[in-house]
Amino acid sequence: MHLDDTDRALIAALQSNARLPVADLARSLGLARTTVQARLERLERSGAIVGYTLRLGEATRAPLHATALVNIELRAGPAVLARLRSLPGVQVVHTTSGRFDLLVQIAAQTTQELDETLDRIGETRGVKGSESLIHLSTKIDRRG
Repeated sequence: MHLDDTDRALIAALQSNARLPVADLARSLGLARTTVQARLERLERSGAIVGYTLRLGEATRAPLHATALVNIELRAGPAVLARLRSLPGVQVVHTTSGRFDLLVQIAAQTTQELDETLDRIGETRGVKGSESLIHLSTKIDRRG
């Protein structure tokens, strides 16, 4: 799907506040409400917009975040992913190229909880080794 400047402006407005009423979006973009509604429906149908979500503020987020870089044994991926899926502190898992096989993002309320999650990852059958990085501060966050 091709996105034009109006589509991008509409998406940017929704990324700032997904709860904006269509009338407010139309007013801020200088478009008719029906035009904005039609564009939203087209963006949703095409998969450019797949949903609207709630972003939590700092007061409700876990205070500790870490990344575990994990090496796994050959063909152990499905079992390791199943174990990672069962750990509540594991938020996101990416496969990677390079020295590590998986990048695991973790959130925890306490250092003990973080330590336990890292221990569970390290003891998982199929994990050859891992290295963890505790996030200290966020300098750039464009996730919208």
